Amino acid sequence: MRPVCYFDTQTMSVTVTNQRNRLGIIAGSGEFPFMVARGAKHAGQHVTIIALRGFADPALAEVADVFHWSGLAKTGRWIRLLKRQKAGVVILAGAVKKSTMYGRFRMLRLLPDLTAIKIWFFRLKDKRNDAVLGAVADEFSRHGIIMQDCIQYSAADMAPEGVLTRGQPTDKQRRDADFGWKLAKEMGRLDIGQSIAVKETEVIAVEAIEGTDRMIERAGQLCSHGGWTLVKVSKPDQDMRFDVPTVGPDTITKLKKHGAKQLVIEAGKTLIVDRKGLIAAADKAGIVVESRATKP
Repeated sequence: MRPVCYFDTQTMSVTVTNQRNRLGIIAGSGEFPFMVARGAKHAGQHVTIIALRGFADPALAEVADVFHWSGLAKTGRWIRLLKRQKAGVVILAGAVKKSTMYGRFRMLRLLPDLTAIKIWFFRLKDKRNDAVLGAVADEFSRHGIIMQDCIQYSAADMAPEGVLTRGQPTDKQRRDADFGWKLAKEMGRLDIGQSIAVKETEVIAVEAIEGTDRMIERAGQLCSHGGWTLVKVSKPDQDMRFDVPTVGPDTITKLKKHGAKQLVIEAGKTLIVDRKGLIAAADKAGIVVESRATKP
């Protein structure tokens, strides 16, 4: 991407800025947007954060060079704000409940702009995550903005291979992990969800539009005696620009509350928010955390 020249009419000077050094972040909920912003600024990036109203933390304003609030269905506004800041690259970071996009009176609640309407109603072959986010990435590209891998500044936070906790999986838990892994990978291939709850090689619950947290609650209700395993993996052809599996201490809190005894994630493909905190919480709760390598 070529540098962009700015002419200051007051000082009569010319400043050359590389658009690659100006990053935009579309921020949802959770800690991940903070991690991306801090990593990007450490790397010398000028950071513009567009915080999604109802999801993002207002404290993100403190780590941004430029900060704006925006609605969820305002793709055209996102693009205008990024172009105004000459941001040549963008990262999607943070969680968004897709169920927000459905329900009664959604058009009145979301008030989508024209760009979002064109994407949602005319450019999508279906409404699964990869299709929706891929269409958003294509729209950014039409305006000269490249969507980067969301782990661009968080590679050190990806899960290492191995059992991360002091506790080791039992033979029964290993069988459940093997069983759930194959099914979760198939779900990912079909772009249905990333997580599955299993016990004694039986499926308790699968993740769909409600997200992992709600699925954990449902699994706890269906398996009231506890002792079940959550398997959370990437898609076989995971696009690292979006929808990367993420876990953190909050995940362990929810698993403990709803009776799970094991968490299985994918090494190198799962982002861990606060690894030390997650391991400490899991050890205290008696939950085994295993990070498995993807088999060729």
